[in-house]
Amino acid sequence: MNNDLKYWIAISQFAKIGANRFKKLYNHFPDMKAAWEADLLELQKSGLEENIAREFYLTKEQIDPDTEMEKIQTEGINALTVKDEDYPELLKEIFNPPALLYIKGNIKNFNCRYNLAVVGTRKISNYGKQITPKLVKPLAQNGFTIVSGLAIGVDALAHQSAVDVQGKTIAVLGSGLDTTSIYPSSNRYIAKNILEHDGTIISEFPIGMLPLKHNFPIRNRIISGLSLGTLVIEAAETSGALITAYIALEQNREVFAVPGSIYNENSIGTNKLIQKGAKLITNYQEILEELNLNEVKSYISNQLVLPQTTEEKLIYKNLNHEPKHIDDIIKSTKLTASLVSGCLSLMEMKGMIKNLGGQNYILL
Repeated sequence: MNNDLKYWIAISQFAKIGANRFKKLYNHFPDMKAAWEADLLELQKSGLEENIAREFYLTKEQIDPDTEMEKIQTEGINALTVKDEDYPELLKEIFNPPALLYIKGNIKNFNCRYNLAVVGTRKISNYGKQITPKLVKPLAQNGFTIVSGLAIGVDALAHQSAVDVQGKTIAVLGSGLDTTSIYPSSNRYIAKNILEHDGTIISEFPIGMLPLKHNFPIRNRIISGLSLGTLVIEAAETSGALITAYIALEQNREVFAVPGSIYNENSIGTNKLIQKGAKLITNYQEILEELNLNEVKSYISNQLVLPQTTEEKLIYKNLNHEPKHIDDIIKSTKLTASLVSGCLSLMEMKGMIKNLGGQNYILL
């Protein structure tokens, strides 16, 4: 852990500095130590409102960065800042990425390009209990990392289904990562199971943070933000899973929904999503087809054989989901035409990009 990390962790103890205010700090100060040691006037210059700056300035006297660092180390928790190279690339693309992520488990799961969010009602029906493993297990077997929120119901079953087939899964919490804060307490055994099977549990909330009601809509943007798409299996008309789906749409990610009976309250939300344009899903192959990922395992194998180079990363950053011609890629990356052409061919083999024809490329 770098020396500056303890100041990120210390600042995160102040609940009123969330992702957006944190962004003002790390954009203004050279590092978080400078932000921590700044006077009131300099904090206001960073963009913090006067009352927030004043409250933070007074509150930080009660916080010791070294002590906070020791706490997470004692709990076996790692932390990543938005400035770190290992920070999830997909998550970094959203409007307000978390400034700091607390992590338990396998950090490599973050940057799997095949993360899929699976969410749904806490009041899961027998239909939901049948559908969830039917969809999740083959997706996990095909190389997808399943992202969900560890809530009772669909979330818990999605995590467990991935673990059952030795697949990868990421649980995003609306509380701290310390054992006593994991919510709901009835799912702590699932959390333990996830970690024992090379999975990951994360939160942007510091240890000791209780599962406050307003934390969950905040954490939902992380679930969808980590993922290529969001699958909603069962959701009532006012389900929190719908919040995740709508956030996914705002993030320009795919949304999938499982249809259900018009007489079932748990299907009102999913059926309405389909009416509004979500992709209707009846089997896992439809998700692979929609994402153009019919051979995910093959793509992942290719990625292991041919890791990303500096040039590939540069090209990747200059592409998005809108077609871009090779000439524009050459111009924006300042790489030679032969190098760009060769990298594009390899990146397409890995399933990272797609050639739409006419030398126009998009991200997958």
